[in-house]
Amino acid sequence: MIRKNRVLTGVLAAGAVAALAAGCSSSGTSSASSSAPTTAAASGSPAGGSAAGGSTTLKTASSADGQILVDGSGRALYLFEADTGTTSACNGACAVAWPPDHATGTPVTSGLTASMVGTSTRADKSTQVTYGGHPLYYFVKDTKAGDINGQGVTAFGGAWYLLAPDGSAITGSGSAPSTSPSSSGGYGGY
Repeated sequence: MIRKNRVLTGVLAAGAVAALAAGCSSSGTSSASSSAPTTAAASGSPAGGSAAGGSTTLKTASSADGQILVDGSGRALYLFEADTGTTSACNGACAVAWPPDHATGTPVTSGLTASMVGTSTRADKSTQVTYGGHPLYYFVKDTKAGDINGQGVTAFGGAWYLLAPDGSAITGSGSAPSTSPSSSGGYGGY
């Protein structure tokens, strides 16, 4: 009986996380055409990441918003304006909707300024990739290379933006920004 309860609890917890992630939406849907090959997956990506001991690759790709920072698979990376320097302000439910770009090795660049790449230690002691002094994140609603559904979204106490190759936030958008009216910083309008 105890084992059945544990299994049921685990199934219910997994279902709750899946429901939260599935419930996220963004009215700012646009997609980017990426010239990036899909050969090197970045560690910490929502799709599974790279093998243990691997490293994150950062490069650029073309999008509706111009040249943007992407991982080795061509997946868009975002900054969170609520972060303080290289310290992430996105944990808990925030990190479910905006998974950090975790590093398992030394991040490398392709066509970017290598000195702008770094890492920081998160509250959970994992290592997150930074670029231009910003911790990097994925957006759960970006399911493939070229998706930029998180551009301009406001959630969890701040706005989320794509990064230009110079490390600055791309605040203009090829589509209207989305907002989350939640005052608690939760999923709100997702």
